Amino acid sequence: MTIELPRTALLGVGSMSGAILDGLLAAGLDPATVTLTTRSEESAAAHRSRGLAAVASDTDPEANREAVRGASLVLLGVKPFAIADLLDEVASDLAPGTVVVSVAVGTTIASMEARVLRGVRVVRALPNTPIGVGRGVTGISAGASADADAVALASSVFEASGTVIEVPESQLDALSAVSGSGPAYVFLLVEEWQRAAETLGFSHEQAESMVQGTLRGAVELLAASGREPADLRRAVTSPKGTTERAVAVLQDADLAGTFERASRAAIARAEELAAG
Repeated sequence: MTIELPRTALLGVGSMSGAILDGLLAAGLDPATVTLTTRSEESAAAHRSRGLAAVASDTDPEANREAVRGASLVLLGVKPFAIADLLDEVASDLAPGTVVVSVAVGTTIASMEARVLRGVRVVRALPNTPIGVGRGVTGISAGASADADAVALASSVFEASGTVIEVPESQLDALSAVSGSGPAYVFLLVEEWQRAAETLGFSHEQAESMVQGTLRGAVELLAASGREPADLRRAVTSPKGTTERAVAVLQDADLAGTFERASRAAIARAEELAAG
């Protein structure tokens, strides 16, 4: 698969936007179509060593404005608190029809549309970090300014490295609480599962091999089988067997309720960020 994009500016390459960039490059994007900005010259130089056009805003105050001139697609990779100032900075340089995509949690479409000129099309996207290895899950929401073509262009950025789910903006925070924060839930599970294995007398290396190998295998089996996870769980859980006893302990821990409470906590924080 090779992805082609129009002239693209990626403003403020950080951890998430860097993962998006890695996914695009892995999907075959021509580096010559992208202009990047970073805060530090050290970071910009590292990107230039990969064959990318990168300018640091610390050394060139016009970096962001110059990057968006002539770009049909602009990705905003800065932190949520910096989105408003960044749009104020580049608004006059965004050509009508430009698609602006934000990956910031808690920054509403309406607040962004209020800072750009009429004709600029705004889309929100909330990807998760596995996008950097081609396994991302991204939620997409279109603003009133964004037509179907704008959504399709924005979606193509993330479809190159995973799955895209289009939802109303009212559902975006909930989606992020599931898939955006989700990798952290998985890493925590692995962390605690490995710790439990070590308490049973296994070395760290052995626990790592068992837990991570089992997780990878189970996920691949789930994907390949096309069956519901409950069906696969029952297939492993023999009546009156050892797995049944272990699963009963996990079910007593109210995992469903715990995940719901965790998700609602993430949603509440996103709402706090949106409220300023």
